[in-house]
Amino acid sequence: MSVDIAIRKTLRSDDRHFELDVAIVSQQRRVVLFGPSGSGKSLTLRAVAGLLTPDTGHVLVDGRVLYDSAARIDLPTRMREVAYVYQDYALFPHLTVAQNIGFGLDRGWLNPRRRRHDERVRRWVDSFELGNVADSYPSRISGGQRQRVALARALVSGPRIVVLDEPFAALDPALRGRMRSELMALQARLDLQLMVITHDPADVEALDGHTFEIRDGRVVGTPDRPPLVG
Repeated sequence: MSVDIAIRKTLRSDDRHFELDVAIVSQQRRVVLFGPSGSGKSLTLRAVAGLLTPDTGHVLVDGRVLYDSAARIDLPTRMREVAYVYQDYALFPHLTVAQNIGFGLDRGWLNPRRRRHDERVRRWVDSFELGNVADSYPSRISGGQRQRVALARALVSGPRIVVLDEPFAALDPALRGRMRSELMALQARLDLQLMVITHDPADVEALDGHTFEIRDGRVVGTPDRPPLVG
């Protein structure tokens, strides 16, 4: 698997503007984007997922072109095979754990039926050890369980890559370390391609991925030039 991203985007709001100009190429299965809030990390992930259209450039995952301004290719989000896990997990509070996991499997506006669990949903409920809370609502489960539900929902459709926006920021310190280990174990077991963004140097060290430091919309550090952690 590989990622090849080279994008530019100018955003303007009133008298402010932000220039995103990043280039990331990696053959590794775990890519980490590190930097402070507002540096452009989330914008980069959104461009990969199709939630943001760059002004120019390209996005390739495993050699597949998701976006190329020169070739006028811009695949819609649903066709990109990119799973996006939001920082706050974005679970639907009125749906059970199982319904949340299966939400993206059916087209249309109807919610998944509460008592009809797709075989694919059952697989991920079992894989993430969520059987005892499958019929519970997000407000009734722990932070670690909510993260597992969000990951299961991301994986149920069989994406090529999973992108995670600050996946550990909402967790308490004790749980954070365990969830880092769980994520890496999950990646190894399922052979996943991951792209993770974080502002925490401890995440960078624990994830031990191909790390790119982003500041002010530019890549300023790589494994050849270590991140400026200070």
